[in-house]
Amino acid sequence: MSEKSSTTSLGGQRKLTLVDAVAQSVGFMGPVFSIAFLVPLVVGLASATQEGAGNAAGLSVILAAIGVIGLGWIIAEYTKKIQAAGSLYTYVSDGLGGRVGSAAGWLYYTGILALSAGILVMIGGTIHDTLQSEFTFTGIPYWGWDVLLFALVATVMFFGVALSTRLQLVLAMISVTVVLVFSVYVILKSGGLHHIGSGFSPSSSPTHWKGVIFGMLYGVLLFTGFESSANLGEETDKPARNIPRAVLFSVMAITVFYVIGSFAQVAGFHFNLAALGKANAAGPLFVLAGPTSQGGFAGVAVRRLVELVVVFDMIAVLIGTAVAASRGVFALARDERLPGQLTSVSRRGTPTGATYVVLSAYVVVVVMTLASHAFSITGYPEYFSMFSWMSTYGGFAIAVIYLLIAVGALRGLRHHSSKVTLYVASAVGFLVTAAAIFGAVYKVTAPTVYAPYTAAIVIIVGLVAASMMPKAPQGVADYSPLSEAQQGSLKL
Repeated sequence: MSEKSSTTSLGGQRKLTLVDAVAQSVGFMGPVFSIAFLVPLVVGLASATQEGAGNAAGLSVILAAIGVIGLGWIIAEYTKKIQAAGSLYTYVSDGLGGRVGSAAGWLYYTGILALSAGILVMIGGTIHDTLQSEFTFTGIPYWGWDVLLFALVATVMFFGVALSTRLQLVLAMISVTVVLVFSVYVILKSGGLHHIGSGFSPSSSPTHWKGVIFGMLYGVLLFTGFESSANLGEETDKPARNIPRAVLFSVMAITVFYVIGSFAQVAGFHFNLAALGKANAAGPLFVLAGPTSQGGFAGVAVRRLVELVVVFDMIAVLIGTAVAASRGVFALARDERLPGQLTSVSRRGTPTGATYVVLSAYVVVVVMTLASHAFSITGYPEYFSMFSWMSTYGGFAIAVIYLLIAVGALRGLRHHSSKVTLYVASAVGFLVTAAAIFGAVYKVTAPTVYAPYTAAIVIIVGLVAASMMPKAPQGVADYSPLSEAQQGSLKL
């Protein structure tokens, strides 16, 4: 990769579009992956508390979405005044000061990096185990799939974010379409339309509103990463218009998918939580896609198709998190919060130094998964244990940043013309993210509970370190005065 050390801004003459920005947010959220593996948390079957929404999972998803939309409005308003690669930490700086923003930046982007590395080993293990169970194929070991995924991410990050977002879009569209069509089929076939009230009534939860609220805590996890298109502010055409649209459209569109998908799972098991619980180990979505003799609505071919599109969506998440992490590392280095060598940019306008950091983290986590058992959870393969720890750390870190943005917006957006909207958005954003933070530690056992504790240590150390550093300069928000050469070369 050829570098230009003088380049301080990402992007070039040919900018990303609204579609690219939407693809980044949707790809990071991983809607199909989430609906396949996180609905049991919302229901309460797989959570540490064993409490959840039960058959009212759809109601919990809607309430979580309301809070996320409040956050989305705040982020959308911020993107109109700040378009920088390190978007969210820049927003925190704007609202709560540079030192808090710096600590938030370290926490946020280590969180995204942890999510990215954790999902890489999760995909490798999932592909290996699926091929073994479905086709008795074991020709490539777990780590072999990790190496192939590593090569894929390195390639798309080298050739430019335009390639990565379009690959995410293709993978996400295929995955969402297949699962959405199947979910509607399950609802119709199971007679779920006749029991819609059961899916959206607090009385359908074993503990009524208490269960719905616990379900909402985990429902927020479904939307993690909705804001990541804001990381592409410097590289997107007309960012003050396109990034806000991408953030809000992504949340609202995927909310519809989540509501249908979660309702389909409880309806598919005829609102029988015991039956849904028995299917949890194999994945409720996969059981529903299986043969009718095994409690499903389709057959082996459809189950394999669903398994395939879930893997596709996981790969989209991997790419989305890698892109977001690299932009964050670049922004922190440019603002002198990390070594200046990480601001190097290739002739294609991609952050080379930051990309090396992301790829190095992958290598470390893959080796740790193979060589260490420090993250082991009894009864689960090592790759799942590593993913569980990394995703808990990442999810907690992102929730903390959401909360800081919700609080900081009261100051950072204090001149907004609609004060009422600002106060409401800040309040619902704060309440939902505070609840998600509570859910990340309440009754969670070791070693997973050490993940949020580690995140707390990171932000404390970050605050101490930031207090000893010069005030961080603002990221480049308007780079039109720069020459084309300074902006970076054309992307694909």
